[in-house]
Order: sequence, then C-alpha cells, then structure tokens
Amino acid sequence: MSRNRIILVTIGIMLSLFLASMEATVVATAMPTIVGQLGGLEHYAWVFSAYMLASTTSVPLYGKLSDIYGRRRIYVIAMALFLSGSVMSGLANSMTQLIFARALQGLGAGGIMPLAFILIGEMFNLQQRARMQGFFSGVWGFSSIAGPLLGGFLVDQFTWRWVFYINVFPGLVAAALVALAWREQAQGHERPAVDYLGAALLTSSVVSLLLGLMEFGTVNSWILIATAAGLFIALLWVESRAADPILPIQLFRDRLFATAVSHGIFTGWALFGSISFIPLFVQSVMGTSATQAGITITPLLLGWVTASIIGMRLILTVGHRRLGVIGTAVFATGAFLMTLVGAGSSQIVMMIFVTMMGIGMGLSIPSFLVAVQTNVERRNLGTATSMLQFSRSMGGTLGVSVMGAALSIRLTSNLRASGLDPKLVTALLDPLPGSEIVVDAGVRLAMADSIHLVFVIAFISAALGLAAVFFTPHQELKEKPPESESLLANTD
Repeated sequence: MSRNRIILVTIGIMLSLFLASMEATVVATAMPTIVGQLGGLEHYAWVFSAYMLASTTSVPLYGKLSDIYGRRRIYVIAMALFLSGSVMSGLANSMTQLIFARALQGLGAGGIMPLAFILIGEMFNLQQRARMQGFFSGVWGFSSIAGPLLGGFLVDQFTWRWVFYINVFPGLVAAALVALAWREQAQGHERPAVDYLGAALLTSSVVSLLLGLMEFGTVNSWILIATAAGLFIALLWVESRAADPILPIQLFRDRLFATAVSHGIFTGWALFGSISFIPLFVQSVMGTSATQAGITITPLLLGWVTASIIGMRLILTVGHRRLGVIGTAVFATGAFLMTLVGAGSSQIVMMIFVTMMGIGMGLSIPSFLVAVQTNVERRNLGTATSMLQFSRSMGGTLGVSVMGAALSIRLTSNLRASGLDPKLVTALLDPLPGSEIVVDAGVRLAMADSIHLVFVIAFISAALGLAAVFFTPHQELKEKPPESESLLANTD
C-alpha cells in the first residue's frame, strides 16, 4: 500500500482501538446513575459481564474469519456490531435491554481489538512493527485512563446515554478510513470453510466456565464447570480433525507461541484481577473516596504506556526474550509487594507497587506480540494475533471470577467469625449514589484480610507467568517471506 493509505488506515485503527478499549472502563463511572434511573441493582454485574463474555469469546473467531475472508470486510462487520450495540445501549429503558445491547457491543469489540493489531502486522515490517506496537499499546493504556474520566464528565454535564452515543461519530470515521484505504494482501492459500463447530464449542465451553465461576460454590456452578470441561474435551477432539481449526492446535507446537499464550493467561489473570479489587481496597479499607481509588490505578496504566513505547524501541537491540523476562520479573515483583499491603499502608506506597506492575506489562506484552507476529506464517497471522489477545482476555476474565469468589467466601467467613452481619458485603458494594457506608474497625480488618487473599492469588499467577517466560526459545527475530516467495524459492 502507498504511504498515504497506510497513514489513513493507521489513524482509523488507532481511533477504533481507542473506542473499543475505552468502552471497557467508561461505563464504570456511569453505572451508579444508570442503576438509579433504570433500577435492577441485582443485575449490576451483568452490564460488565455481558460485554466481557461477548468480547472474550469472539476474539478467536474474528482472527480466523479475517484470515479467510479478508481484514477489511470483517473489520467493517465488527465495527457495525459495536456501533449498533452502542446506539442500543444509549436507547435502553431497562437493565435487561442494556445487558443485551452491551453483549452486542462486546461482540463487535471482540473483533475490533485483535484486528487492529492484525492490520499492523500486515502493514509494517519488523522494525516498523516494533515501534507501532508500542505506540498502539500506549493508545490502549491512555484510553483506559480516559474512560472513567470521560464517563464522569458526560454523566455530570449531559446524560449517561452519551457514554454510548459518543462512540457513533468517531466509529463511523474509523470504519470509513479503514474501508476506503485498506488494500487486501494477496492470499497464498485456499479458503476452506469456517470451523463453525469449533467456534461454537469454544464459545460454549468458555461461557459455561465463566458462569460457573461467577456462582462458585453452588450446585449449579459445579454442573456448569463440569459441562465446560466436557465441551472443552469435545473441542480438542473436533479441532484435531478440522481442516482449518478455530483453535490452532498446531501453533501450540511452536514453543514461542505456546509460551506467549501461557504468559498472556497468567499475567492477564494477575493484572485484571488486581485492577478490579485495588479500588475496593483503597475505598473500603483505607477509607478514601471513589476518585482517590481511581487515582491509585492511574500510575499502573501510565507505567504500561511509557514502558511499552520505550520497550519497543529496545526490542531489536535487547531481544524479545530478555525484554520479556525483565518485564515479567518487574511485574511479579510488584504483585509480590502488593501482598504486603495492609490496613495501615499508605496510598502512595500502593501507587508505587502498581506502577511496577504496569511497567512490567508494558515491557513484556508487546515484545511477545511482535515476536509471535514475526515468527508465525503469514497465513496464520490473524489467528495467532487473536489468540494472544484471547489469552490475556481469558486470563483476566478467569482472574476476576476466581478472585471475586475467593473474596466473597473469605469476607463472609471473617464477618461471621467476628460476629458481624455477612450482609455487610452487599452494603459495601452498593453502587447507588448517595449511599455512604460507615465501616467500623472490625469490618475494615475483615475486608483487608479478604482482599489480601486476592493479592496473594494475583502474585501466584504472576509468578507462574514469570516461570513460563523462561521457556521462551533463544532465537533472533527475522521477517518471514510471504508464502508465494517461499514457494518460488523451493522450486528453484
């Protein structure tokens, strides 16, 4: 493609990535007002879960579809779903309508995010890709920071519905730029039928597992978890026989790819699990405001953005393996220090620890992405990139579910042991505006001990991620030639 087309496509995918990643956080600030107007407090968590489930489970399918039918067509479809979900969310008059609209929005976001990185892999060579991946990781981090701030501004100055409507115009611009400027790369392979059975089994197994973890401890949860295990076994059997599987089992034979996926699952588990509960700790244990709780996480995202930009400038000299080891070690160290945080700790100390976690992710995540995109065959670029995105999202979703269940069980046990009412769990998490919670010392200590368990689980997952990194093969990054060139070389 020409330089002008590359610039237009880059602007388009930057804008779409900003929207998709921002939407995961922008709703958090608006939810108290939404619940106050629509009601349905008992369905509060599903507004987040519907988006998360849809976006997580659809990622691998989008990567495969883009490999088969082309990036542009699938990108436009994903953006259309995302914008339709945004409009429907803004028009919702009940929590049920909002949840279904958020699921549709997440279904589109599940394609936008991996396709953004796939297009980068298509347009740029190794040196350019290293710089651009760091820059796009910075865009992702910035949007995560801007999301809650923008949501609060829109709710205070306009209405919560604009949290969703604001996506429409930038989304249309992004879709137009990519649709008009993108030129498909020549495909050097036949287009087999899409593995819809594999996609259905993968989605069903993931949804069953997540639903089971959300209700962990009940009879239904064990039934759902057992169902998920059975569906996953069936998935492996189907994928081992599929001509072009949605779950690329053959790619897992590559040590670099398997290591990158393992790293994504464990670090995603630790990171997104921690992010979900750090604000609760700061607000309920330290007794600060919601704004201060949000400020505590900001250094993590700033550290991620800065480290990703710097790391991608160093990857060709330092090497992806060394960068991955250093980054994950810093991340695991920050996760370990978080386990030392207690009721008497200062907010500044926590901000230092989470900054270390952000720096570690900023160094390691983009380095693995660039390494895999450089190492994989061009025909598997979309599938491999989307699987890395899927691994981090899946790890994060599992982390939030498991750590949330652990928190609930430990907190209920602590409150009962102290002779306090277990219903205080609901009171502490009540999102309705104007609900001020007075927490005595016993409840604060019970909460501190419960969230400490969450931080311990996060550290264990981070340590497993660090162990996985040491299996990264020692190999130099070299751009693989297109398949057409390889075939010609083999015939000479």
